[in-house]
Formats: sequence, C-alpha cells, structure tokens
Amino acid sequence: MNIFEKILEDPKRFRTVKIIFYISLILIALTEIAVVYVFHLGHGHFRFENLPAFGSIYGFISCVLIIVVSKFIGHHWLMKKEDYYND
Repeated sequence: MNIFEKILEDPKRFRTVKIIFYISLILIALTEIAVVYVFHLGHGHFRFENLPAFGSIYGFISCVLIIVVSKFIGHHWLMKKEDYYND
C-alpha cells in the first residue's frame, strides 16, 4: 500500500487533504487577481478578458465542458449495448 492510499483511506486525513487542496485553489485564484491588479497585466482584446481571474474561470469551465461532452459522446455513441455481439 503506497502513501496516497494510506492518506485517502482514513476519512479524517482525506478531509484534511481536500481542505488543503481547495485552499490552494483559492490562493492561486487570489494570486492571479493580485498580479493583474499590481502589474496591470490585464490588457485583453475584449472587455471581459480584463475581469479578475478570467483565465482561471475560463479554464475551469472549459475543462468541465470537455469532460461532460466526452462522457456524453462515450455513452451515447461509442459504447455498445451489453448484448451487442449476441444478436
């Protein structure tokens, strides 16, 4: 059993790891907002590109959309019924 299985097996440790993960995501988003405001790096072509943490939010929504569309395609187009070869 490796270290990750030991950590994720205990519910108390798993909750701690999950909290640390979410806090790190929030810190990354806040750092992006701070960098944009301090260094004035938000000079996008469109107005919505200057919103704080636009890159993080856009990337997150894009990843979720890719996962949902791939699962939909996999279940409704690629997968065959269980008795596909018995016909």
